[in-house]
Amino acid sequence: MRDAGARFVLWVVLLCFATFAAFPFVWMLITSFKETRDLLDPNHNPFLYHAPPTMENLKVLFEETLFARWIGNTIFVGIVVVLITLLLAVPAGYALARLSGPFGEQLGIGIFLTYLVPPTILFIPLAKVIATLHLQDSLWSLVLVYPSFTIPFCTWLMMGFFKAIPKDLEEAAMVDGLSRFEAFTKVILPMSIAGLLTVVIFTFTLVMQEFVYGLTFINSGSKFTVSVGVPSFLVRGDVYFWGSLMAACFIASVPIAILYNLFVDRFIAGFTVGAVKG
Repeated sequence: MRDAGARFVLWVVLLCFATFAAFPFVWMLITSFKETRDLLDPNHNPFLYHAPPTMENLKVLFEETLFARWIGNTIFVGIVVVLITLLLAVPAGYALARLSGPFGEQLGIGIFLTYLVPPTILFIPLAKVIATLHLQDSLWSLVLVYPSFTIPFCTWLMMGFFKAIPKDLEEAAMVDGLSRFEAFTKVILPMSIAGLLTVVIFTFTLVMQEFVYGLTFINSGSKFTVSVGVPSFLVRGDVYFWGSLMAACFIASVPIAILYNLFVDRFIAGFTVGAVKG
């Protein structure tokens, strides 16, 4: 009887949590097909359709804005930044994890502290760098800038993850004839999938939601990323295209949500190991 009661309480808690987590997606989906007059009428239940569902919001999103191009720009920048972050943060984290003495840990903490500097402070000197390199109004300006705050955090994260892997494993591999690089690529990296997935998901999510640098360095609407293009084109003064805004948010967020859920166990493992061992 006690087990049944505990199971019932557990299911109630899980149901409440699932409802809370799903609410934003349900709201975005409902609003995407609502007429504006139906949505803004205070006498109407916002979760019900008092007027027939409409596709006008999607038509505005795809025909009157450059939403498809913004998605493409975001994917391009995200993939390149993820590759740069992996190429630099993973070997840096490994080197710091294997650096003997307290210097390695202190250096790792120092690198992580640079991630905590607010973007609103950094975008002014970075704007000078972008201007010097003649990268204004180019997606390559974002490719250059975004790793400046993805690499420090991911280096610190991977440093903690590599510290959790015993040195004996790679030493045994080296005794068997592998070089240190081969031991790293054939032994350490396969055991670090959780950390690598954490880096990929964190980096791509950050690229999708970043706003300040995208707005500062990009001027052409055709080169905007999703986080800049959607509010720039669908918020006009005090006029909000709520249906189109919610449709854009839903389309952009669902793939990331699915990615998180597919790899949630490894993602949590990567973060917790990096936080505890780092």
